[in-house]
Amino acid sequence: MARDGARPAYDPAGHDDELRAALQEVRTGRWLSMRTLLARTTAWEPWTRRTQVLGAAAAGTDVVRAWLAEEPDSVPAAVMRARVAVERALRAHRERHRRTHELWIEAWDVSQSAARAAPPDPVPWVCLLALAQLDRRQLWEEHRAKPPEPSWPAGPWGLLAEAVGRDPHNREAHHRMLQFLYAQAASGRLAEASGFAHLTAEQAPPGSALHLLPLYVRVERYRRGGGRGAALDLHWVGEDATREALRADGSWFGHADAAERSPLDLNHLAHALWGALRFADAARVFDAIGPYCTPLPWAHRATVPGDPGQAVQVFLQARARSRTAARGRGPATG
Repeated sequence: MARDGARPAYDPAGHDDELRAALQEVRTGRWLSMRTLLARTTAWEPWTRRTQVLGAAAAGTDVVRAWLAEEPDSVPAAVMRARVAVERALRAHRERHRRTHELWIEAWDVSQSAARAAPPDPVPWVCLLALAQLDRRQLWEEHRAKPPEPSWPAGPWGLLAEAVGRDPHNREAHHRMLQFLYAQAASGRLAEASGFAHLTAEQAPPGSALHLLPLYVRVERYRRGGGRGAALDLHWVGEDATREALRADGSWFGHADAAERSPLDLNHLAHALWGALRFADAARVFDAIGPYCTPLPWAHRATVPGDPGQAVQVFLQARARSRTAARGRGPATG
């Protein structure tokens, strides 16, 4: 547990010490630790999470290319090549880079190659699903599939089905689908995203990170509503918001393996419980977070939305308030 007042830091590896060590090697252009770590990763949950984090770090280097030059038939290297290509395409899109379309096509091609090289692996399909958000006009047939629920829009439902057919409760696959629905709801309407998140959460088993999906949609709705403000702060204490926070706490936090809890999920849950004034519950989650604060969702509550420095201050204030209430030194709800 981080001591009161200790300043947190963002670390994409979170509590995964093995991943942190591999990340340090990747950032210096070395790939052997990455290969060793992935060879030891035998379950889809850590495999998906670790390849995503490693791909983000490797995207600014040639480390995966060097790996493939030494081991051209390596299946994990082929999957990492897809991870890197997708990360580069998404970054180019965010930055409105002139090569976005070129990088998008390249990422699609290498992700399909990875899917052929690793038929049981959900990650290449997660990669293809991640690229769907770039097709705002749904020009690609793969992004216009019939939805499983009549009230939802056409979209990359076939890609999602391929991913969850290999790993039924894959966290990233469902978050990528949410990102597509966000992109299609540019005007601010999030009814479809909310419906998808709630139905997915209802169908998830105890301990699944999918129970937190409604919390992410609530944060997105808050962001689109303008962020911090006296009226908008009531967004977090309403009956629906409180119910979502408590459901996520009871269905996920108490059942999930501590080693598999992502820092982002922990921060979203702590944020939701704190916002709902469930301070004692939030304090337990802050203890689990330890020193690994994530910029989101705290940056949306900053006086200057998106400011990372202010995000840390909001986190610290929320943690202190929750722990004080949990120790009985101040009023607490719940």
